[in-house]
Amino acid sequence: MSDTALPPAALPPAALTDADAEAQRQDYHYRVISRALHEIDAARAEAAAGGHRRELPLTDLAARLGFSPAHFQRVFSAWVGVSPKRYQQYLSLDLARELLAERLPLEEVAASAGLSGPSRLHDLFLRWEAMTPGEFAAGGGGLTIRWGRFPSPFGEALAFATARGLCGLAFTAETGFDAAFADMAARWPGATLREEADAIRPWVEAALGGRGEAALTLIGAPFQIKVWEALLAIPSGEVTTYSEIAARIGNPAAVRAVGTAVGRNPISYLIPCHRALRKSGGLGGYHWGLPVKRAMLAREAARREAGIAPALLCLAQK
Repeated sequence: MSDTALPPAALPPAALTDADAEAQRQDYHYRVISRALHEIDAARAEAAAGGHRRELPLTDLAARLGFSPAHFQRVFSAWVGVSPKRYQQYLSLDLARELLAERLPLEEVAASAGLSGPSRLHDLFLRWEAMTPGEFAAGGGGLTIRWGRFPSPFGEALAFATARGLCGLAFTAETGFDAAFADMAARWPGATLREEADAIRPWVEAALGGRGEAALTLIGAPFQIKVWEALLAIPSGEVTTYSEIAARIGNPAAVRAVGTAVGRNPISYLIPCHRALRKSGGLGGYHWGLPVKRAMLAREAARREAGIAPALLCLAQK
């Protein structure tokens, strides 16, 4: 099979605009990663059934996807910035346990960054503000929320923003556009939604590409805001647990409520709910599909090991 084993429409033809070509390129890369996840899991299940365990060789994994090894390596390197040899280990189901074993407590993460505590860490990456409880209770009443569709390393992203900053970020690769859009729109039933991608593009590109300043608007109940602030303290390549977040916000018995708040996070990836794992080492859930969560964690872990800077720049360094 040829190097373009995925449908040719997934590859950017020359006639497309630069923006359309970039969107198709990123979607193509994510779909390759998603298929690789499926093949790696299938190979491990086959090996376990035979009473042994092995990694799927690069040549075999490429063949299962219909690629030459050289093309497969190019796709991986373009997507994650490192070769696929080590990356396959990051895609494995063992990643969560490995990251948990290596993690630093939130207080130590703050100290290692030279900051006073996790409440300052979000300032390092993002500018944000929370809506008042009254504004949240109004369900977005009186708000105009602009939205658009954008390419991302994890397939198509749906971004939503108030005049103050991004208030929503969703990924459609596993759920489809219609379901993702309906899910997000239901969070602000009183708001007026307008499709104006160009109006919010600077924030989205800053957030996903590390260029400029990304502003966020947190719209949630007070308890949810506390949980999301704790998530903002976790830098790229690190993870935490739901119980550690509960302890961090001063309510160690509220592990289940923390899990619910994590699941209701409207600004995925930027408020990094994908970095919250079960204490047992399980991945837990992910609103936009576990393949997306695994791809995010693997990409961040591989880039950290390779010494590649996180996607978001430190505002303090500008």
